[in-house]
Amino acid sequence: MKLHEWVDAACAELGIEPAEARTSLVLDLARDVAHNTVRPAAPVTAYLLGLAVGRGADPETAARALTALAEAQAGSHAGSADG
Repeated sequence: MKLHEWVDAACAELGIEPAEARTSLVLDLARDVAHNTVRPAAPVTAYLLGLAVGRGADPETAARALTALAEAQAGSHAGSADG
C-alpha cells in the first residue's frame, strides 16, 4: 500500500475529504519533532496538531510553532521517552 492509498482509506473511514489531509505538513512536523526531541514525541505532536486544528487553529501556523518548539529543545532531549 502506498501512503496516498492509506490516507485516502483513513479519510474515508473518518469522513474526511482527502484534500483536507495535509500529509506533507504532518510528515515534515513529525520529522522535525523526531529529530529534535524524542522519537515518540512525533506521533503525539501530530495528534496535538490535529486537536489544535480541530479547534480552529491554522494548520501551517500551528505546525510552525510546534517545529520552533522542537528546534528549541534540540540538544536538551536527553530525558526519557515516557515523560
